[in-house]
Amino acid sequence: MSVLKFRTVFISDVHLGTPDCQAQYLLDFLRQTRCETLYLVGDIVDLEALAIRPYWPPSHSAIIAELVDLARRGTRVVYLPGNHDAPMRAFCGQRLGGIEVAYSAVHVAADGRRYRVAHGDEFDPEHIGRSWLIRIGDSAHRLMLWANRNFNRLRRRLRLAYLPLSIITKSRIAQALLYIHQYEQRVVNSAREHGVDGHICGHIHFGGIREFDGIVYLNDGDWVEHCTALTEDFDGRMELLHWSEHRTRIGCSEASGVLASASVDLAFSSLSVELADVISARQRAA
Repeated sequence: MSVLKFRTVFISDVHLGTPDCQAQYLLDFLRQTRCETLYLVGDIVDLEALAIRPYWPPSHSAIIAELVDLARRGTRVVYLPGNHDAPMRAFCGQRLGGIEVAYSAVHVAADGRRYRVAHGDEFDPEHIGRSWLIRIGDSAHRLMLWANRNFNRLRRRLRLAYLPLSIITKSRIAQALLYIHQYEQRVVNSAREHGVDGHICGHIHFGGIREFDGIVYLNDGDWVEHCTALTEDFDGRMELLHWSEHRTRIGCSEASGVLASASVDLAFSSLSVELADVISARQRAA
């Protein structure tokens, strides 16, 4: 398969050091894509989880090695730590293995649009907590991830493609969707205050591209549930890309307008491709 080339790639919420990290999909993505600049938008290594229970399979070391190798080969790699790897913020302004560390950045796209880039945990009000997880409960989220992990382990045995079960579940929880909408609005308000065209973040494990009164909200999703990256081509077009056995482009933003990624489309993107394959196979057999 030919290598995909981008001007810029944004990934976040990898959560290395946890069993829920979809390391093989991310490794495949990193090895089959090239870019001039790679932003690591926080929660790359889950230091909080590692402090509670050591978990570090070889695939997680392979991802770190791949990132360092990308920087060595000339890709500009910028690491913006999040809340789960917050201790790394002590290294802001420094380089680690050729990787720049910063709290936030302003990215100028090929079409001239300016985006503030930061993990996004700063948009969680104190009375709500660090994330929308407080709204549905940490234990409920852990159960959701456990179900997602085991559900997809069974699908792999049946040679079926990855299906983001937890994202589908979130899309049916009204309280979670309300929090996500409120979070997006806070991000957009901050972007307007900073005088930029949009904000790129992660944090809430719910990727999407939407426009609010001229300000573009871009969330690159995660590599625990979504398996998504935000990509910029050489014309400045931004796209949200799902990467598993089925590769799906979900929403885009360019100077001429925004094709928003609706939550339903995002949740069922993998399933819709799978259903199309099943229908096609049945039609061929008929």
